[in-house]
Amino acid sequence: MFAHLYIFFVKKKKNYTLLRVPGLTCVAGYGSQGERLVAGIVPLSADKYYVLLIQSTRRGGWVLPKGGWETDEATAQDAAKREAWEEAGIICKVNYDLGLIPERRRPEQLTTEAPKASYHFFEATVEKQEANWPEMHKRSRQWFTYSQAKQALAARPELLDALDRCTMNRTT
Repeated sequence: MFAHLYIFFVKKKKNYTLLRVPGLTCVAGYGSQGERLVAGIVPLSADKYYVLLIQSTRRGGWVLPKGGWETDEATAQDAAKREAWEEAGIICKVNYDLGLIPERRRPEQLTTEAPKASYHFFEATVEKQEANWPEMHKRSRQWFTYSQAKQALAARPELLDALDRCTMNRTT
């Protein structure tokens, strides 16, 4: 009857329930291998000379806005735009789908708080940067040139991959 069954998890009070959904092509939350589905934005200035990074709440340092694809979001792009708002306080216009980026961390770097993930990034132009945003009390944000961002993201190969896939101007 149905050629494929797609598997994902729905979060319920810290427990996860396995659901099988026939014919579903976009899956929110978790992938078929149990990996967390993460959506993110590479937020560029209008002239593409700068990328906006935010401080990580777990490790310190700088990261791109990203986070889990919630089960009530229709697309990874919706999730990425929501994360950009929550974490960086930006409204942005998506320019390009940068595609899927596989997990690059070694097994010993994975934890229950940071499990194996599959990343889906989008390049976007920042249209508005708000003074107040949901995570302003725990994150700061800063504009970086390409070379500065490469250094700041050096410990995160999946984020470097997203940066390298975008159309940001690399000469400054």
